[in-house]
Amino acid sequence: MKSRPSLRRLALLGATGSIGRQVCDLVERYPDRFALHALVAGSDAAALEVVAGRHPEAHALLANPAAGDPDDAARAIDNVMRDPEVDLVVIAAAGSAALAPTLAALEAGKDITKEVLVMAGELVRERMRRHGSQIFPIDSEHSAIWQCLWGEKERAVRRLILTGSGGPFLRRPLESLASVTIAEALAHPRWKMGPKITVDSATMMNKGLEVIEAHFLFDVPYQAIEVIVHPESVVHSMVEFVDGSIKAQLGIPDMHLPIAVALAFPERLEGVAMAPDMAKLGQLSFEALDPHRYPAVALAREAGERGGTAPAVLNGANEEAVALFLQGQRRFEEIVPSVRRRRARP
Repeated sequence: MKSRPSLRRLALLGATGSIGRQVCDLVERYPDRFALHALVAGSDAAALEVVAGRHPEAHALLANPAAGDPDDAARAIDNVMRDPEVDLVVIAAAGSAALAPTLAALEAGKDITKEVLVMAGELVRERMRRHGSQIFPIDSEHSAIWQCLWGEKERAVRRLILTGSGGPFLRRPLESLASVTIAEALAHPRWKMGPKITVDSATMMNKGLEVIEAHFLFDVPYQAIEVIVHPESVVHSMVEFVDGSIKAQLGIPDMHLPIAVALAFPERLEGVAMAPDMAKLGQLSFEALDPHRYPAVALAREAGERGGTAPAVLNGANEEAVALFLQGQRRFEEIVPSVRRRRARP
């Protein structure tokens, strides 16, 4: 494991999004542990200006500036990802925009958080091996599995169990999904997230993508990765071992916690979040995934098992379908079928 300085300097890609803002919160809460070396956003100059105003020491860059050469912006971001002053690259941008910066960071031997493993799992793993980099997951589910695996031997693992809340439509009659509004799809019962991932949680496409990511992150075959529904969102995921034991990581639904685990690894920070009050919780429930309600999970698993470009096509088709839904150009119930049609094209 690489030695790390006591003050970890971060390059943050996706600084104005939900995850990016929470990374900035942690930097402000733990100024003796973290500093922002660079802030990168997409095209929202006003939002980046607000974040940069709170962190004037950081370089601020737009990936898609309204004026200027986009190639110059891409080169500047590439330089930031490779900057020797950066200790950890935090990839908090969604989708294909994260791929090139991720590869640049890995080629420079940087450790990174977040994953683009759905789009380019084999490529990312090859760069990690070649350059000795690591990925520290900040998704709550992958972080939970990662924590459960600390100190365990690979041969002791039987299967990974990803949990999902079921989103806002867990109990809604299937025949009524045709009338789902954008506001209803964005009203997640447990988590506060950006609009795209919130819609993915409603379809549970996020769980399907997490299955693919878990396969690459933990080098576990697809048949040894299960998804179950856990409405309370307190058990963030579990690992079953060959002796019949199961480890679970529990916490309140707060993304600050898995982000902090990744940023501070191998240490833990004091007071990141309140621990769940188990007595007040009273009961934690689990149920099998309904494949008719959530066909996205099986579709993503199929793409992962097929391999090649199939996961990237799935991911891109889902991004497009969700964007159309959020623009009011597609019904909620059409999202997954349209992704399936796009995936089926030669």
